[in-house]
Amino acid sequence: MSFQDWMLWILSVTLLSIYIAAVFTVCRLTFQKGYGILGIIGIFFPILWLIGAILPAKPGSRFALQQELAMKRQAEQASR
Repeated sequence: MSFQDWMLWILSVTLLSIYIAAVFTVCRLTFQKGYGILGIIGIFFPILWLIGAILPAKPGSRFALQQELAMKRQAEQASR
């Protein structure tokens, strides 16, 4: 293998790894925000995971509860 072949292989593996990490991150965020249907359909159409990650969290979802708890902690720290 030539140097260019090695560099192309390394670049391809690196970019594929970044893509996979990004896709699963938005997948997880979609499910946490309470969009289960978008998450399931996103298996076949990954763009739906991105849409689910951008949409605001549904009330009562895991993400919304975590955000509320974080805001309460910040308010408590600010009031001290």
